[in-house]
Amino acid sequence: MDLEFTEEQEMLREMVRGVCSSYSPLETVRSVEDDPVGYPLELWKQLGALDLIGLMIPAEYGGSEMSLLDGVVVYEELGRALAPSPHFVSAVMSAGVLLRAGSPEQRSEWLPRIVAGDAILTTAWLEPKHGFGPRGVQTTARADGDSFVLDGVKWHVPFASSATQLVVLARTDTGDADVDLFLVDPTAAGVTLTQQLTIASDTQYQVELAGVRVPSSSRIGTAATGWSTWNDTMHDGIILLAAYAMGGTRYAFDITLQYAKDREQFDKPLGAFQAIAHYLADASTTVEGGAILVHEAAWSRDNGRPVDKLAPMAKLFACKTFRDVTAMAQQVFGGVGFTNEYDIQLYFRRAKQLQISWWDDRYLEELVAAATLDT
Repeated sequence: MDLEFTEEQEMLREMVRGVCSSYSPLETVRSVEDDPVGYPLELWKQLGALDLIGLMIPAEYGGSEMSLLDGVVVYEELGRALAPSPHFVSAVMSAGVLLRAGSPEQRSEWLPRIVAGDAILTTAWLEPKHGFGPRGVQTTARADGDSFVLDGVKWHVPFASSATQLVVLARTDTGDADVDLFLVDPTAAGVTLTQQLTIASDTQYQVELAGVRVPSSSRIGTAATGWSTWNDTMHDGIILLAAYAMGGTRYAFDITLQYAKDREQFDKPLGAFQAIAHYLADASTTVEGGAILVHEAAWSRDNGRPVDKLAPMAKLFACKTFRDVTAMAQQVFGGVGFTNEYDIQLYFRRAKQLQISWWDDRYLEELVAAATLDT
């Protein structure tokens, strides 16, 4: 297994870093906090112009058809910059379920538009007081003639106000597997969007579905296959989120290391004190270890190897590392690290939110345990 990046992947890294630096500097990240739209339109246009939105989508739909390891390169840079964009929910999760289970008509209608950035699809999955597993889906989809009628409430729906379509998980019967995926127009009668405020100050919405009627052709895949499709897509998604976490971790570590070298107390730099030096040594070790685990998970997926354990391990370790390193960094920066003027608080808040989103530690540990014990 060779985890060295190729020359082309290093060029891809430099390109994404340049795009983020130009179109999403941290000043821009701050400016879109709690914004109803929540992402810089110029960044989104540039990602589309450089074929980065459709990076992992097949060429027949206009995508670049690149590997998951290429995606890791991109997501490490997006995480390094904390770049706010609907790339994950649109080009990874929504496109992923369409590629796995969508009809030819659904794929041909939506995938080219996703690649171009002309359409944004987002996912409506989590619900209040319910968990991450299939039983957490309690929104109902009732068959009514040649339509389905959806009722329920979804929380933490990213960029819903900008979405062309919502990919909604809904229950069609009482069994564990009786979950389906539906394309829903967010402007349809019965759909209500309410912005939610989060610790990361990113853009999420509550979506209420009250008697929302959708045609049967809006169901993605055959009956009772929605959770399987979603679960498979999530294993790709969490590898990329782990890469995002490691990109953010590395940048947070770098600025903390530089601060420890520059800031002096008692006529010597902070890094000269043993306690601070040990903090930084531990953080350096986990940063390198986390990156290797993420790269291994992506490499395994690209080479057709099972990732039912590696993918959850990667997100579990990467997000814990992101949270722990930024918490340590707050201590090194001291009281000023919590102020809005300093960048480290941006990374600290996003680290914690990412840790509890898209499968939290407890759910990931259950997946790793099940894969380890073959249960």
